[in-house]
Amino acid sequence: MVGVSVLGISGSVGTSTVKVLRQFRDSFSLHSFSVHSNLDLAKSLIDEFSPEVISITDSKLEGSLGSKYKSTTILYGEESLSDLVRLPSLSVVVTAVVGARGVRPTIAAIEAGKKIAIANKETLVTFGPLINRLVAKHNTLMVPVDSEHNALFQLIEREKRSNIRAITLTASGGSFRTLPIEELEHVSVKQALNHPTWSMGPKITVDSAGLINKGLEVIEAHYLFGFSYDEIEVVIHPQSLTHGIIETMDGACLQYTSHPDMIYPIAHSLFYPAPTPKILIERKPGTWKTLEFFPPDLHRYPGLRLAFQAGRAGGTTPCVFNAANEEAVALFLEEKISFTAIPKLIESALNKISNSFPNDLEGYLEKDRETRNYIQKEFVKGGVTI
Repeated sequence: MVGVSVLGISGSVGTSTVKVLRQFRDSFSLHSFSVHSNLDLAKSLIDEFSPEVISITDSKLEGSLGSKYKSTTILYGEESLSDLVRLPSLSVVVTAVVGARGVRPTIAAIEAGKKIAIANKETLVTFGPLINRLVAKHNTLMVPVDSEHNALFQLIEREKRSNIRAITLTASGGSFRTLPIEELEHVSVKQALNHPTWSMGPKITVDSAGLINKGLEVIEAHYLFGFSYDEIEVVIHPQSLTHGIIETMDGACLQYTSHPDMIYPIAHSLFYPAPTPKILIERKPGTWKTLEFFPPDLHRYPGLRLAFQAGRAGGTTPCVFNAANEEAVALFLEEKISFTAIPKLIESALNKISNSFPNDLEGYLEKDRETRNYIQKEFVKGGVTI
């Protein structure tokens, strides 16, 4: 039995990972997991899977389940995530926490030699050069869980790198793909959270509505696969059936297509390098109907343009992009700013905060803190039109 730890088990990726573990009980055990504050879910999963240890990260819940619940050890606080992933009885870590806070447990898992199924894109976006150095140093196996990156991972593995001209990430277009641009300023949080295809958490769903999520994925793809930003493209694909495309040197395109369900990339990442041994959901090509692809309108999606700008700058600029976005999206979800203010705040931060090329984690974290403080000050003083 392969022991699996799921960091952020209450989110959409965590929930899908549990579905996969239920289908493959003979192959994997839920060794451990983390929740932020969902104690009912934690107790339910302990009852079902009897994990060795869990972590509750909300500081307000310190001691809420004692040091043990049934036979499961209970850890508390954000720092306990790193302790959890170092346990020797653990083999695979699924990093499904949202935001830059996923970096410390990811680094701990890399240094501990665990296989990492990475769904926490912000870790690579914010700390990409550092993470890549550590992965190389410790010879860590890191498999992407995002549906687009997992699709590209599988396609790239089957083709010689020298024969790949470009890679393409697909995007549904989000909640406002067909809404007149002039109406975007007045959309509500409820409208933004009504994603046409995927069921995701609030932050990622808002990111998708402005294609900022795809911008984050572009930067992540750069660090995962080593392609330049001139070799990474984005297309709008409303059906969300094709998840990744590679273009070969002769102009042909190879695509990965599946039903839009996260169980596919999660199962692949858990079993890799072995193949997933059985059908997960049967969807024959005859059920796909139309496959449409459109270039993104950068007037509708200015956040995507800013992501390419940040990625090309390198250094800590992607860190600034991510931190500014996290803070701006939080303000939008609290109904303090408009939807169109999100890219405006990001652009302001990119223009204001200087770039640097640190060699250690603290250098990136300092830039992350500087950006978050800047966004909050800009909001308070009204320095950016919102």
